Amino acid sequence: MNQKLFFTALIVLFLLSGVSHYGHWGTIPEFILSALAILFVAGFLGKATESVAHYAGQRLGGFLNATFGNAAELIIAIFLVRAGEFEMVKASITGSIIGNLLLVLGLSVLLGGLKYKEQTFNVQLAGHNSSLMILAVIALFIPAIFVSAEHFTIDQDRTLSISIAAILIIAYILWLIFSMITHKSILADEEVTTPDHGEEPAWSKTMSIVFLVVATAMTALVSEWLVHTLDSFSERFSLSAIFVGAFLIAIVGNAAEHSAAILLAMKNKIGAAVEIAVGSSLQIALFVAPVLVFVSMLFGETMDLVFTTIELAAIGVAVFIATSISRDGRTNWYEGALLLFVYVILGFAFYLV
Repeated sequence: MNQKLFFTALIVLFLLSGVSHYGHWGTIPEFILSALAILFVAGFLGKATESVAHYAGQRLGGFLNATFGNAAELIIAIFLVRAGEFEMVKASITGSIIGNLLLVLGLSVLLGGLKYKEQTFNVQLAGHNSSLMILAVIALFIPAIFVSAEHFTIDQDRTLSISIAAILIIAYILWLIFSMITHKSILADEEVTTPDHGEEPAWSKTMSIVFLVVATAMTALVSEWLVHTLDSFSERFSLSAIFVGAFLIAIVGNAAEHSAAILLAMKNKIGAAVEIAVGSSLQIALFVAPVLVFVSMLFGETMDLVFTTIELAAIGVAVFIATSISRDGRTNWYEGALLLFVYVILGFAFYLV
């Protein structure tokens, strides 16, 4: 889609989504228009982030892509927390983690691998990512195990969740210091020369930052409109909260990562694509989920980090296959297909819940 057509669709869908929300057009039109609008808004956010990332370098650029790519999911989750929809929030966190590890990474590895026989990235970074993903799994498993223990009270559950949330945030901040300051050179990828290497972004540095701010504001608005329709939409089609959160919201919210990571992989920059996909999952597990615990406290009711057995199994499976495939620092198209197969299997399972 050329740039002019993209921005035309973006503006039209954004306006229609707003009109349908405030004009009360009905649940289905509101949901469809909001979902389509957020896809284009997330795409706009991805373009702006990629442009800013060009001026920031690959490692910081990948971090920015992951961070602003998660903006849609974080904003949607905050509105859900405010509405007290904790079950759907946890489902969307689950969906974001498995969506990035299986769908985004899978599509990136598959399409990049179809163009280049084998792609490589920093093996030490792959090892650290694997360790951090395992930390995330441990942190989410512990509350679920202990909450089932006899005499474990609700207050103890909340205290444990708050404590783990604080520890995860500290762990994530230390990882940023480790990966971007103290060990930046060790974890950096070698620049890959491709035919389109060095192409200039469409916007200047200042304009890229302005567009990034505008795109984030648009994402906040459309996210609120989308959340407004979820209960009625789920009830209308007899969909479980876990399926809506883990797949519908996650797929829509991941649109920015989809576009950015896949485009980078197809330019033979698989290191940056992995940084976006895996880095985004780590950011969700180690930062966004813990932050939502503290955000919920501001609204008067603390959200715990007790995930269901189904959600934990899905996260554990996603981490296992993603770690297995990425730990050697090499990827090919078949490994991408394997990730997608696991995602489809989980999709069927969640739909039938």
